[in-house]
Amino acid sequence: MGDPHGWPHPVRWLGRAANVLEAWARGSGRGLRWRGVLCAWTLALGAGAAVLLIVSMPLFGGLVALYLAYAGLALGALLSEGRKVLVLVESGDLSQAREAVGMLVSRDTAGMNEDEVRRALAETLSENLCDGLVAPFFYLVLLGPAGLWAYKAISTLDSMWGYRTEKWRELGWAAARTDDVLAYVPARLTAVALVLGGWAMSGRLAPLAKVCGDARRMESPNAGWPMAAAAWAVQATMGGRTLYFGAPKDKPVLGPEGQPWTQAKLRVLLRLISVSGVGCALALWLGGWLLF
Repeated sequence: MGDPHGWPHPVRWLGRAANVLEAWARGSGRGLRWRGVLCAWTLALGAGAAVLLIVSMPLFGGLVALYLAYAGLALGALLSEGRKVLVLVESGDLSQAREAVGMLVSRDTAGMNEDEVRRALAETLSENLCDGLVAPFFYLVLLGPAGLWAYKAISTLDSMWGYRTEKWRELGWAAARTDDVLAYVPARLTAVALVLGGWAMSGRLAPLAKVCGDARRMESPNAGWPMAAAAWAVQATMGGRTLYFGAPKDKPVLGPEGQPWTQAKLRVLLRLISVSGVGCALALWLGGWLLF
């Protein structure tokens, strides 16, 4: 359902802690990769331990646990931001649409045309269904709020440091690799949820062999799975030439080639993410209830 406006969200606290750790790591001489390992595990274990301590408090611990579980799941915020960009493009305000989508992606958005803005939005919505809902819910079911926030710590650090640029290659290596491991199963669960969600909505099952083939061609071991599933479910193209930090990068093409993201297809994608996200969360909850 989204977060209350102005509420001090725990992810902001993780971001501030990451900035403190970065200042320490960069001011401590050589061996930046190993200090990045220490930073990643310090943040993850520290977040998990802090949450475990807080939710163990008598009287209020259960209420705090409920809030922390809620705050770690970002489906409402993801859909809200997606609709915001969609409305800006529909109204012809391309400048504001670029700025809004730039808050969601790491690529350069200043020179994007409408088609590129829509494609960037489709890619980040699909990928973030895993990062924002399925993966944290997966760890919530397995390990409770402490596990959820240990995962969120790594995910947050990866989003801040996990770039293959000169500045971040060494310091962000541990965060990126740890996030790859932790998101491995959730990314594939997300792809399954999107394929099934697309089938439920349209009666058409996305071609599983093509989804798997496209996903494996991506540089990331996880990002391609929800993106390829969404691209084939909605029948629109993801990937291709993209500008990152001023340099063009040719990403693998996912989905049927030559099928642009129209406003109508983005609206279908938003419904697909809503249906798939809720369905996957219910399945995880039911699985946890049966197992535990």
